[in-house]
Amino acid sequence: MPEISEPRPEGEQPRSIRLTDPRALRAYAHPLRMTLVGLLRSTGPFTATTAAELTGESVASCSYHLRILAKYGLVEEAPGGRGREKPWRATARYTEWPEYSEDATVTEAADALMGAIAERYFERVTRAMERRHTLSREWREAEQFSDSLLFLTPEELTGLGERIDALLRPYEGRESDPSLRPEGARAISILRIAYLEQDIPHHEEREEE
Repeated sequence: MPEISEPRPEGEQPRSIRLTDPRALRAYAHPLRMTLVGLLRSTGPFTATTAAELTGESVASCSYHLRILAKYGLVEEAPGGRGREKPWRATARYTEWPEYSEDATVTEAADALMGAIAERYFERVTRAMERRHTLSREWREAEQFSDSLLFLTPEELTGLGERIDALLRPYEGRESDPSLRPEGARAISILRIAYLEQDIPHHEEREEE
């Protein structure tokens, strides 16, 4: 079963769920399933009928994929409703998986999921750029599209990620509690992708003999 990273206080959604079963990793890599989980986290709970309206897919298809997601612990039934009119909700705000595993099956499934998510990121960023002309000057100037090339050790990169996590955490509660959002706040996607740049030659320093 997936692991909930933090215990859930009564009525509060846990921060993340960790997938370690390769079957769960492969199941989550489906584009519609990732879309459904994302929508449930941002606008849920909702029924398969509402899911169909939001995604343009059929009710039967959404119902099927919601059941698959429930099988692997990513979503669950919410109180109320029956059959296809029963509401669903996400079980956590974020999904985690192993960055490294001795099990080749887990590694292969995790890498496939990462590839599917990268494609999804590209599509979302491309769509945002296509619509950018409709934004106000204030939002156009606030948006950020940049990259940095840093020379870091694995430990430094891990520490950098932890510091970024700490900066973002104070804003996370606003997703599930609209009363915490200040006037003028809108949904912002922040993508974090840090990878080893293998196209740049690497020269090991050698000690003088």
